[in-house]
Amino acid sequence: MASLFSGRILICNNNDQDELDTEAEVIRRLENRLVLLYFGAGACPQCQAFVPILKDFFVRLTDEFYVLRAAQLALVYVSQDSTEEQQDLFLKDMPKKWLFLPFEDELRRDLGRQFSVERLPAVVVLKPDGDVLTRDGADEIQRLGTACFANWQEAAEVLDRNFQLPEDLEDQEPRSLTECLRRRKYRVEKAARGGRDPGGGCGEEGGAGGLF
Repeated sequence: MASLFSGRILICNNNDQDELDTEAEVIRRLENRLVLLYFGAGACPQCQAFVPILKDFFVRLTDEFYVLRAAQLALVYVSQDSTEEQQDLFLKDMPKKWLFLPFEDELRRDLGRQFSVERLPAVVVLKPDGDVLTRDGADEIQRLGTACFANWQEAAEVLDRNFQLPEDLEDQEPRSLTECLRRRKYRVEKAARGGRDPGGGCGEEGGAGGLF
């Protein structure tokens, strides 16, 4: 996961806007976590409608007010704002645990092309190893709320096999009788949707319209 941001700076959305400017700091912040890449813009009407849902989703999974232990989840805001002032204004009311790229970093645009983002808002969910779990995160968050995190966690095997020693993987039984069915159900439902977000978004005819 850290390789995605190799040589880059990630900034914490706290009061001091602490910079994670070493690979060790980035690894420490992202390892063993599902990472949400949120592509959005403060001036986008569809983003304005979605972001309260996303904010509530993130807070309910990571804030100790709601959960005894924060979920293994990180979010990086990949700004598509037109100006740095718009980006700063948007982030002002967002959770302090969010991370974001500096406005001047062209990786903001490169990631959109890399993950084939066609409309805003978009949420790309990455496994801890950097592989894509789903590009339809925005749609799933709106439909399922925090319940979709359990689906992602189980599909990515975040807390179990990915972080066990090789010898621990042999003859491992499912964690529950329904685990295999849930994982299969998630993949079948995703395939049935064709991996596309049925909702509209910013851009020409609901598409990117040269967004990146």
